[in-house]
Amino acid sequence: MKYVWLFTLILVFQSCDTKVSVEKDGKTIIGEDPMAKLEDRQLSQEFKDYWYNGTAEISSYELSQARYGEMREGTAVMIFVTEPFDKKDQIKADKSKQTNRPVLKLNATRNFNTGIYPYSIMSSTFLPLDKKDNAIKIAASIQEWCGHTYMQLNQDGDQYNVMLHSYFQSEGNREFEVDNVITENQLAAQLRLDPKEMPVGEMQMIPSTEYLRLKHIETKPYDAVAKLSEITDGYLYSVKFTELGRTIDFKTEKEFPYRILSWMDRYKDGAAPMVSSGTLQKTIIAPYWRQNTNKDAVMRDSLGL
Repeated sequence: MKYVWLFTLILVFQSCDTKVSVEKDGKTIIGEDPMAKLEDRQLSQEFKDYWYNGTAEISSYELSQARYGEMREGTAVMIFVTEPFDKKDQIKADKSKQTNRPVLKLNATRNFNTGIYPYSIMSSTFLPLDKKDNAIKIAASIQEWCGHTYMQLNQDGDQYNVMLHSYFQSEGNREFEVDNVITENQLAAQLRLDPKEMPVGEMQMIPSTEYLRLKHIETKPYDAVAKLSEITDGYLYSVKFTELGRTIDFKTEKEFPYRILSWMDRYKDGAAPMVSSGTLQKTIIAPYWRQNTNKDAVMRDSLGL
């Protein structure tokens, strides 16, 4: 009889391997760990040496942005950095914990003028590096003289919890859920791992927060078709949103670290299709968060900003 009890106890402990404590309706319960079914990411030593050296990669881009039916010139910046992510509070972790998840964070900015007034756009995307998973969190804001808008998506199992605050009354202050599918915001970060591993074919994808807010369309997954092409000097990853009449492209280097050399976004803005684009200008590697004195301002010259 004691062997029967021992066998039962072993089964209980084994079954708990994929169980975690989760919060639901204000109560802590034992639930299935969504991460248990995800495949591990295999990071090369080359990747670890480049991304875990205590610095960030900062790249500046020449920006051409469609807005109100006209093209606007400006600047864009992509800042890539690895950091620990607290999966409970869904924020950068201040303390080392076993439950933290390693992420590759992308802060992407765009700055341009529309006539007399300026636009400033920024999104932060947190792509997990432990599992082959979609972005854990995406936060985005747009500031211009008419007002400002903030949007955030937080991964929660098989869905994203979305929060939207807008100065437009028609959008207002809202909280809702959408399906957890691949997001456009994560593509640039995911390409940095290995373009050859990118998903291709028919899929559903959530458009970028930048596009969603500039075009004021519903936040949800849209039908898309993705394609990867090997070209002379790199890789070209294209996504066609069939429902939206929109196509995006990312061009990367052919070898690690697969910098984003350019991007393109073609859709109708106003009466005719227009193409927004970004072209790489400069890249520096630096611990920018420590370079915040007046004498450090000269480093902006290195980025052409």
